[in-house]
Amino acid sequence: MFVDIDERTWNIDPEKIEDYLKGNCTREGPLGIPVDKRTGRYVRAILPVHIFGLPCDMERITNLAREYNLGVIEDACEAVGAEFNGRKAGTFGNLGVFAFYPNKQITTGEGGLIVTDDENFASLCRSLRNQGRGEDGRWLDHHLLGYNYRISDINCALGIAQLERIDEILEKRDRVACRYNELLKGVVLVPEVSGDVRRSWFVYVVCLPKKHPQEVRDKILAELNGRGIGCKNYFPPIHLQPYYRERFGFKEGDFEVTEAISKRTIALPFHNHLKEEEIVNVAETLKGILEWWSERA
Repeated sequence: MFVDIDERTWNIDPEKIEDYLKGNCTREGPLGIPVDKRTGRYVRAILPVHIFGLPCDMERITNLAREYNLGVIEDACEAVGAEFNGRKAGTFGNLGVFAFYPNKQITTGEGGLIVTDDENFASLCRSLRNQGRGEDGRWLDHHLLGYNYRISDINCALGIAQLERIDEILEKRDRVACRYNELLKGVVLVPEVSGDVRRSWFVYVVCLPKKHPQEVRDKILAELNGRGIGCKNYFPPIHLQPYYRERFGFKEGDFEVTEAISKRTIALPFHNHLKEEEIVNVAETLKGILEWWSERA
């Protein structure tokens, strides 16, 4: 089951997690594990996504998990190096997952990793990624129905070399994002950071003011692309993807904050080595287009 996001951070909203658990679940499962009253299924874990590299409120989420006997699986795919209260994203839950596709902060070309401090989970993951083999990895000895998820040594060597430079890489990305923030302050919205949080910038996504609806956002996207500034809408809501609509019956209006923000987002050009003149050109071009539309709003 999905819950809506926080309008300030764009991450999963802990208050809405609690509302869902209190309003839609009973505590009739083993050890008081919640059961969704509508589906009759156990609710077993919370899956927070550190969207765009900004850590979720893991203190509130882990407290809820303990209260309701739930696991926590962190999607830290966009947040390598990010921190919440001095602790690395991906280390709060029973499991944490990271991804190293070429658009991430560091890359192995393709692939990712799972982190856990639970030996049972670690053993299961090692088996699943290695065609279901046992701990010793013996040939033709399959204990589970597994998969071939074995990343190559070459990919891993690339990732290790980049991980050794992670602080340098994150500093470069932070420089670009901070410059965008300076130039676009008061013009567009970006996710807010509060408390002891270190963000790991994955992409630079802005949200247009509410007076600019989706049809205006789309025209602004077209205008930016027409001027040679590559950008796109980012992200469309998961629950409105065709599969989820058809399989689970989700529809527009189910998660109002997510949908409202998604209709006004733009991902601007962003990478480690974006030059000052390029950052200024993007920001000034966007501001000029927004001013033109504001005069007609």
